[in-house]
Amino acid sequence: MSTFLPDLSVLTIILLLIGFALVLLEIHIPGFGVPGILGAICLILAVVLTAQNFAQGLVMALGIATVLGTMLVITLTFFSKGKLFKPLILSEEQKKEHGYISSSDLNYLLGKKGIAITDLRPSGSVDIDGVKFDVISDGEYISSGTKVEIFKVSGVKLLVKKIN
Repeated sequence: MSTFLPDLSVLTIILLLIGFALVLLEIHIPGFGVPGILGAICLILAVVLTAQNFAQGLVMALGIATVLGTMLVITLTFFSKGKLFKPLILSEEQKKEHGYISSSDLNYLLGKKGIAITDLRPSGSVDIDGVKFDVISDGEYISSGTKVEIFKVSGVKLLVKKIN
């Protein structure tokens, strides 16, 4: 054989297969855990036990790195398309028609009236159409049970004032 290519024994092939399988398991179960460490040990042992010189060890290490890189690319490709387990990318949309609203889309509350659930000193909670909202009064103390109206929406802040 060539001086760059090592003679592969049965033990080397078994170590390589076990090492690749354990690393593949580690790719599917994220974290630096036991399968990844044992897989790396098996792959390193396969190189150390088989390579007769530095050149052969380098060729084996490059081959192993290529196979591991290919496994990673294939796994990530399948994960992103949802072919293995669940996809990594959320495919559902939270649309306004289905009742989802963004926290910054509170302008629809402008002018709505409700009842203070808690005392507003100046912040507290208000019930508007059966939904509880955290609000801030216009600076004055408003006692629980008082009717209030939202007069300003500033981002996620709802400012209320007492109404008669």
